[in-house]
Amino acid sequence: MVWAMIFGAAAITFLLRFSFLGTLKPDAIPPRVREVLRFVPPAVLAAIVVPALAIRDGSIQLAVSNPRPAAALVALIVAWLTRSVIWTIAAGMAALWLAQWWLA
Repeated sequence: MVWAMIFGAAAITFLLRFSFLGTLKPDAIPPRVREVLRFVPPAVLAAIVVPALAIRDGSIQLAVSNPRPAAALVALIVAWLTRSVIWTIAAGMAALWLAQWWLA
């Protein structure tokens, strides 16, 4: 019964989204709207990442005692230089672990 409800909810969610997006012709979207929609993924990513970097123990901490911004800066530099997701994640995690160890 639980699986039937999960699949039913998934089907309803898919059909609701498809009814708006699947039936829309690409030419029906005005060029200005298409141009603005290009900025949605970076905005969503920033909305997820920035609070994770700045909020520690329930409050905003941008001091040196917070290792996350420094690790994010290292990851940003590695991403810019290598254009590799794997190297970016590895460098960011290594920098975070090293900074946490250093500050502990």
